[in-house]
Amino acid sequence: MSDIEPLSETIDAEPVAPRPSKARTALLKRLADVVCLPSSRVNAFERAMTADLLVEMLREAEVADRARVARRLATLNDPPPALARLLLRDVFLVARDLLENCLSLCDTDLVDCIRHGGMEHRRMIAQRRTVSDTVCEALVESMETPVIEAMLRNPSARLSGDAVESLVAATREHPRYIPLLLRRGELRPSHAYILFWWADAEARRVILQRFAVSREVLQEASSDVFPLAAQERWTDPLSRKALQFIERRQRNRAALEKSPFESLDAAVMSSEDGLTRELIEEISYLSGLKPMTGAKIFTDQGGEPLAILCKATRLPKTALRALWRGLRRRETDSSGALWPTLERVLITYDMIAVDRAQTVLRYWNWALSSALTPTLVRAIRDGDDTGLDEFSTPERAAMLVLAGDMGS
Repeated sequence: MSDIEPLSETIDAEPVAPRPSKARTALLKRLADVVCLPSSRVNAFERAMTADLLVEMLREAEVADRARVARRLATLNDPPPALARLLLRDVFLVARDLLENCLSLCDTDLVDCIRHGGMEHRRMIAQRRTVSDTVCEALVESMETPVIEAMLRNPSARLSGDAVESLVAATREHPRYIPLLLRRGELRPSHAYILFWWADAEARRVILQRFAVSREVLQEASSDVFPLAAQERWTDPLSRKALQFIERRQRNRAALEKSPFESLDAAVMSSEDGLTRELIEEISYLSGLKPMTGAKIFTDQGGEPLAILCKATRLPKTALRALWRGLRRRETDSSGALWPTLERVLITYDMIAVDRAQTVLRYWNWALSSALTPTLVRAIRDGDDTGLDEFSTPERAAMLVLAGDMGS
C-alpha cells in the first residue's frame, strides 16, 4: 500500500505541459523541404506521398508549425491540392501567406476557402492580385461589407453578370456600395438605371453623366428600317419595340388624338392647379410612357426624373416649374432663395441633352426591364406581385421595378 501515490497529491499536482517536440518540428521542416523540391529532384508520386504524410502531421501540429509550412508553400507554383486546401481552411494566421503570396491557387481552392474560412480569409481573397469571376460570385454570397468593399475597390477583380446583379440588389440596403459600384466597368446601363431610384443626389448625377448616352449611332444605322416597318404597319412586335427605343420622337402622337388637351405642353401647364392621378396618366401617355413609369417619376422624392421627363419631351423649364408646383413641393426658402432640391433638379435639366434624356427615359420605360432577373425583382418590388401572370415578361418586370411605390 505504501507504493500507492496519495490521492491528495495527485489532485494538487500542477499539470505539466508537454514540451515541444524537436523531432516533430524537424520532421515537418524536412517534409516541407521535399514538397518544395523542384521536379528535377522529386517526381510527382514522391511529392504526393510526402504531401499526404505532411497533411496527417499538420492536423495535430501547433499553429506556429502550420504557419511555417504555409509560408514555404506560398512560394510554389503548384502546391499539392490537399495540402493547400487544409492550410487555406486553417485559422487566418496560417492561411494568410498562401492567400497573399501564392499566385497559383486555383479557383476551386479559393472558393473552398471562402466557404469554410472566416471573414478575414474572404477579405484577403478579395484583395488578391487576380480574382476571377467565379471567385467574385462566391465572395458576393457572403454579402459581408468589408469583403464587398475590398472586392469593389480591387481593379483586378472581375465581376460576373450575376455578381453585379446581386450587388445592385444589395445597394438598396447598403447604399455605401453605390459609389464603388459606379466605378466598375462591369456595370451596365440597365443596372445603373435600376439603382438610380434609391441612389443619393451625387450618385444620380454620376449615373446621368456616365450612362446617359446618345442614340445617334443607332439612329443612323437603322434609318432605313423605319420605312420598312411602316410598310409592314408595325406588325412585328420585336422590331417595333426596338425601333421605339431608337427613334428620335418622344411624344406620342396617337395619344394626342385621344387627349382632351391640345398638346403635352397644355396638359403640363394645367398641372399648376394640382396634379391628380388622372392628369399624371394623361401626361404619361402624351410623353410616350406607360402610366406606371409616369407614376414612378412623379412620386420620386429627389425630383431628377421630372427634369429628365421634361428635357426628353422638349418641354421648357417653365413646364418643369409648373409640375413642381403641381406636386406642391417647396420652391423657395424663408429668404426667397431657390430651394436646394429644386435648384438641383433645374441643374439636372440644364446639364443633360435631349437625346441623352430620351435614352434614360426609354431605359426606364422599356429596355430596363429586359435585364431584370428574379434577384433584382425580389430586391426592388415593394408591393403585392399577385396577378402579374397576365402581363408579358417585359411588362411584368417593368411593373415590379417602376410601380413599387405607386400606391393605390
